[in-house]
Amino acid sequence: MKCPFCDGDEDRVIDSRPAREGSAIRRRRECLKCGRRFTTYEFVEETGIFVLKSNGSREPFDRMKIVKGIQIACTKRPVSLEQIEEIVTGVEAKVLAVDGHEVSSSQIGEWVMEGLRGTDEVAYVRFASVYRRYDDVEQFVRELQSLGHPVSNSSQSN
Repeated sequence: MKCPFCDGDEDRVIDSRPAREGSAIRRRRECLKCGRRFTTYEFVEETGIFVLKSNGSREPFDRMKIVKGIQIACTKRPVSLEQIEEIVTGVEAKVLAVDGHEVSSSQIGEWVMEGLRGTDEVAYVRFASVYRRYDDVEQFVRELQSLGHPVSNSSQSN
C-alpha cells in the first residue's frame, strides 16, 4: 500500500477491525518511511452493477464518485467522515440490492439526497442544486421551502 503522504510503499498494520456492517475491513497503517498514519479499507469488489447515465451511456458503479460528490457538498460543514461513510454505505447497499445489473444515476442521486437531508440541510441543498440543475432562483427557493424554511418575498425578487 502506498503512503498518501510520501508515496512510500512499506507500512505496518497497527489495527484492523470490521467496517461497513462486516462487509469490509478497516486497517490503520503506519508508513515506515515517514511515520505518518493513514486508514485503508479492504472489501470484496462487486462486479456487474452498471449505472445508467442520463445521456443513455452506461458505466460501472463507482463508490468513490459518490464519496467525492458528498465531500464537495459537505465542504466547510460540520459533517464528519464517519457520517459521509454512513451515507455512502447506505447508498451502496441500496445499489447492490437492486434487481438486475443496472441502476439509474438519478436513483442514486435521490438516495444521496435522502441521506444528506437527514444529516445536514445545507449540504443537501448544495448537492440538490447541482444534481437537479436548478435553472432559476425560484426552483432553489422551492427546495428551501420543502425543508420547512420560510422564504420572504423580498428574497424571491432578488
